Amino acid sequence: MHYPAPLISGSTIAVTAFSSGVAAPLHPRLDLVLGDLALRGFKVLEGRCLREDKLHVSASVDRRVDELMQFLLDDQVDAIMAPWGGEIAMDLLPLLDWQALKQARPKWLMGFSDISTVLSAFSSKLGWATCHCTNLMQLSLAQTDALTADTFTHLQTSTGGTFTQRSAPFYEQGYSNYAQDSQAVFNLTEPSRWEVLNGDVQHTKPVSFQGRLMGGCLDTHMLMFGSEYFDPQALLDRHPQDKLIFYFENAEQSPTAYYRALQSLRLRGAFENAAGILIGRNAVSGNAGKAFDGDTAVKMALGDLAVPVITGVDVSHIAPNMVLINGALAEVRQGDEHWTLMQHLR
Repeated sequence: MHYPAPLISGSTIAVTAFSSGVAAPLHPRLDLVLGDLALRGFKVLEGRCLREDKLHVSASVDRRVDELMQFLLDDQVDAIMAPWGGEIAMDLLPLLDWQALKQARPKWLMGFSDISTVLSAFSSKLGWATCHCTNLMQLSLAQTDALTADTFTHLQTSTGGTFTQRSAPFYEQGYSNYAQDSQAVFNLTEPSRWEVLNGDVQHTKPVSFQGRLMGGCLDTHMLMFGSEYFDPQALLDRHPQDKLIFYFENAEQSPTAYYRALQSLRLRGAFENAAGILIGRNAVSGNAGKAFDGDTAVKMALGDLAVPVITGVDVSHIAPNMVLINGALAEVRQGDEHWTLMQHLR
């Protein structure tokens, strides 16, 4: 893997909305988090494709591609962040100049949701380590829970280094409304619990496993699997001695669609080289408690796998989120009161 340089005080972060942009009612929140980046010691480079949102995007696909390429090829830029995800970042992938990018200095690409669509493409095609983490609009300095507050701390880790995170004790039931309150923080009230879905087929207690991380938002990744933009085999080819730890989270799919998405990955052989699978909190809760809900979907699709499947993981549209480095060698361990996830940048 090609790990970008650590993000330290003085590093430059370019901000461009290569998926959904930020409409005017949310500009106060955007200004807040951009200002907080500066207070953290970063130089902030604001793109032109940012402060509008029409038909789910900040600008035309050509403008978004041009701006993203400009930042990717600029050696003064150390990281690129979007304000948040969206719907159709997939439209950028065939238009990026991948040949030119092979010569570019790797930069941190950061975020989740539709941002993960782009993260997986860069990890698959270029071997860049990319960062699945809390989105910029949520990264205010006032947000003090450990997983969120330590996001940039973990990205100070040098190549060859290691960092460790613990499972969160609580999660947020709903979503913060930044249009009504630009200074809102997460309301972490619900007890969080990681659980072994298929404990009956596991013989090692407590559960632990190791592999290279890869994954993101299931809504897009189930569509991209088998393409050059989400290619787990490319990661295995770089590290043939390792297996994979997949992580997925459901954003919008109904329980039956959720089941079909997971089952389709399984039918296409996605998990043949898996050491384990991490399933994030399900953001679709409307069917909770019904005969066929999200829990049923995951159990039916993955419950009989011979590798550990862990549910309720802090990878979700429901905050908070861990920092997961695509391509990093990770160790997942079950403890008495919490789980730990250690990542080695090697």
